[in-house]
Amino acid sequence: MTDPLSIERIVHKMPQKFNPDNAGGLDAVIQFSLTDAESFYVHVSPAGCDSQLGTHEDPSLVLHLDQTTLTDVINGDLDGMSAYLKGRLRAEGNVMLATRLGKLFSR
Repeated sequence: MTDPLSIERIVHKMPQKFNPDNAGGLDAVIQFSLTDAESFYVHVSPAGCDSQLGTHEDPSLVLHLDQTTLTDVINGDLDGMSAYLKGRLRAEGNVMLATRLGKLFSR
């Protein structure tokens, strides 16, 4: 049975979950650097949202986490701030951008 929240599915669904009204004029790249699965990034811009497997050469924010933490946050089982405080997530770069992710993407 395929995991309903595989990395490929998450990458595919991110643009559909994007809330452009909450983005304003934001132009940023969020890199999800996964320790146990393929990494991916999301580019948010005034033109919309695009997501790709792989590593971006110049992300605005890098989130280091494992796949379980990512799916827990997406499912709403774990808050991003709680994951950070528990050491399950580490952020580099524009960390203030990380605080906006919950408003930029719906569940």
